[in-house]
Amino acid sequence: MKRRKFINQASIAGLSFSGFHLLNSCETDTKNNNQTYMGGFKANPIREIKAAFVGVGDRGRIHARNFNSFQGTKIIGVSDLYEARVKETISSLNSEESIKGYWGKDNLWIEMIKETKPDIVFISTNWDNHAPMAIKSMQLGSHVFVEVPLANTIKDLWGIVNTSEKTRKHCMMLENVNYGREELMFLNICRKGLIGDLIHGEASYIHDLRAQMFQKDETSFDGHPGTGSWRTRQYSKNIGNLYPTHGLGPVAQYMSLARMEDNFNKIVSLSSPSKGRYLMAKKYFAKNHEWNNLEFKNGDINTSIIQTTYGKTIMIQWDETSPRPYTRHNLIQGTMGALTGFPTRVFFDSKENQNSIGYFPWIEGKDLSEIYQKYDHPLYKKLNEKTADSGHGGMDGIMMYRVVECLQKGEPLDQNVYEGAFWSAVTPLSAKSIDSGGNPQNFPDFTRGKWKDTEPLGIVF
Repeated sequence: MKRRKFINQASIAGLSFSGFHLLNSCETDTKNNNQTYMGGFKANPIREIKAAFVGVGDRGRIHARNFNSFQGTKIIGVSDLYEARVKETISSLNSEESIKGYWGKDNLWIEMIKETKPDIVFISTNWDNHAPMAIKSMQLGSHVFVEVPLANTIKDLWGIVNTSEKTRKHCMMLENVNYGREELMFLNICRKGLIGDLIHGEASYIHDLRAQMFQKDETSFDGHPGTGSWRTRQYSKNIGNLYPTHGLGPVAQYMSLARMEDNFNKIVSLSSPSKGRYLMAKKYFAKNHEWNNLEFKNGDINTSIIQTTYGKTIMIQWDETSPRPYTRHNLIQGTMGALTGFPTRVFFDSKENQNSIGYFPWIEGKDLSEIYQKYDHPLYKKLNEKTADSGHGGMDGIMMYRVVECLQKGEPLDQNVYEGAFWSAVTPLSAKSIDSGGNPQNFPDFTRGKWKDTEPLGIVF
């Protein structure tokens, strides 16, 4: 496929809610019905962005703090099941404006949105509630920003896509890893064409999270149950890759998947036996504890392979159980070189790098200083010092900067609703592939063919 030229874009300076029924979801709804295509969608500029937050455990509080640090932003509502979390979050913001707090009942977040009428809503809750909360928030008139994953079923992903198109409201999944230094630099190098045509990617999320199993009780996390209280149960409810987007998001953006260059086509998936969670439960919890009475049916390690419409491949691995060091292995292979992470290494094909035995050394370690100097993404250069304490090495702050900037300028978001849907679809599709003995599963085309007309993400300055 002939490479296209990319135009640089300029820029300016854990909770459970039940009892809400999901509407407007269809497993195979591919009809447009005269809805607005949201790839490249520009909403009206919002000079002062009013925001409400649903769920202010660990992630929600970070998002509130980061959002509050930018000019032209105003937090008007905070909702959580627990009173202490709401009050602590509001107190920490040191806002001169009154912020309304809502707590205690499952669906008070709906009342919050109706009463405060925010421009945008941030959702940082139990995975199972992302879809119904996002859909209802858009129906009530707000743009929505959802923690990963966007949803965990194809039906719910279609529900989100259809609602975004019907309401003309943004729905962006908050994939922060796309804003890491390494990932931004690799995007910049790819856009410059320095490693040629892209043909293969690898995307892993290896993170030992067994310790979350201790976050079940009231006193285990800030006086209330933590993420592990519900996330642990996901290992008994589902199979496949439960958390694919940290690895896949950056690689998908390098390849411009669902954006003109290519698209998702099919996936095959296999998992290892399930051992680690059983051993953890047996070793640290009483025989009658819930964790010792769950069937942890999901394999410890999942490996999936995606093939794109034009034949490129992506290997995705996920493991949150095995005792091994953290890695977001991140590789993009081109016809003229390769980039990979954890640790960061770079190779550019050239006569100077070739020799008779075909050994191609990586540029790595101290030798990377020149690479960083030449190819660090402009956003990282601009914001790394200001966002250093924002979370996850600064990527949380850079992500929030772009959310605020795009809304204030009325520009398309860096991640559209279709990308969030495709990246999240790996979870249910990998499960179907495993159930079928590893047979390929086709991705639904959430764009209904319009990805071919969507400009790739440019390099923002």
